[in-house]
Amino acid sequence: MKRVVFDRTGSPAEVLRVEDDMPAPQPNRGEVLVRMLASPINPSDLMYVSGNYGLTPSLPATPGFEGVGIVEATGGGVLGWLRKGKRVAVINDRIGNWAEYTVTKARQVIPVPDDLSDEQAATFFVNPATALVMTQDILRVHRGKWLLQSAAGSALGQMVIRLGKKYGFRTLNVVRRREQVEELKKLGADAVVVESDGPLPEQVRLVAPEGVRYAIDPVGGKTASEVIASLSPGGRCLLYGSLSDEPLTIHPRFMLSGSIQVSGFWLAAWSRQQSVLTMLRLFRRVRAMMREGVLQTTFAGIYPLEEVKKAVENAAAPGKGGKVLLRIGTR
Repeated sequence: MKRVVFDRTGSPAEVLRVEDDMPAPQPNRGEVLVRMLASPINPSDLMYVSGNYGLTPSLPATPGFEGVGIVEATGGGVLGWLRKGKRVAVINDRIGNWAEYTVTKARQVIPVPDDLSDEQAATFFVNPATALVMTQDILRVHRGKWLLQSAAGSALGQMVIRLGKKYGFRTLNVVRRREQVEELKKLGADAVVVESDGPLPEQVRLVAPEGVRYAIDPVGGKTASEVIASLSPGGRCLLYGSLSDEPLTIHPRFMLSGSIQVSGFWLAAWSRQQSVLTMLRLFRRVRAMMREGVLQTTFAGIYPLEEVKKAVENAAAPGKGGKVLLRIGTR
C-alpha cells in the first residue's frame, strides 16, 4: 500500500513523503482494517507533523486523525463484525489515515448514510462535533445572546454561524481579512469585525454594549487575550486551539473582578470521558445536521495522496476558502 509518512517533526511540506509497496497493517482484537477513501487536512494534523500538538508522534508516523473508508476486515469482536463491509467515518489516533489502509479501534468507526458524499463523510467528526459540543453542550449559549468567536472564517467558524441561525444565538465574528466580512454576513453572521481595526474589546462594545457572555477561540496569544478581555462579568471562554503558538496575557485582576471562566476544550479528551450512549447520540445529531446543511464543509482543494506536499501547502495558506482534502481511494 501507499502511505504518507514523516521521520522527523518540522514543516509538513518539507518532512512529509509518500512510501509505496508497504505491507498493510493488521488489526488486533477490537480493531478493524479500513480501506481509506478520503481524509481532510486539519490544523491538528499540521501541528502534529510540526511537533506542536498535544499528542507526540512515535516516529516514523503517518498523519490523519479523521477520514472516511470501508471496513475490509476485523481483528475480532462483535462491534468490528457489525462494521465489516460498511462505509464509515474513521477517527484514528493510533496509526493515521493518510494511507490506503489503516487500522483503528472498532468503536472509532461510525457508519455513514449513503446520501452523504465521501467528502462530507471524511469531515464527519472533528469540526462538526467540536462546534456542536462547545456551543450546545458545554457553553449552552442561550437564544438571543452573543457568542464571540475568532478565526470565524474557518470551516468550524462557519459551522458556528449556521448553528447560531438554527438555535437562535447571535454570532460576533472576528476575522483578519476584510474580504471575509461580506462573505460571513451572507452566511448569516450577525456581526463581523476585522482584528486590525482596533482593540477587540472596544470593537465588541460598539456591537454589544452590554458585553458578550460567551466566547470561543482557536488562536491563542494576543487574539485570545483580547477575546477574553471582551467578556462581560460572569463570561465564559473556551480555548480549543493554539494556532499562534503564543501564550495568553491576561491580568488576573480582570479574571477576579469579573468572575471570568476560561477553559480548554479538546474533542479527543472530552470524547474519552463520555459514555458510549452519549457518543452515539452525538453522532446522530451530527448526521442530522450535516443533512440539513448546518454542519456541511466546503472544500478549497482535493489532491491525490501523491501530491500531499502541495495539499499541505494549500491547507496552510490563508484565505483558501475551505477545507483541503486528500482523495485516497474510490468505492
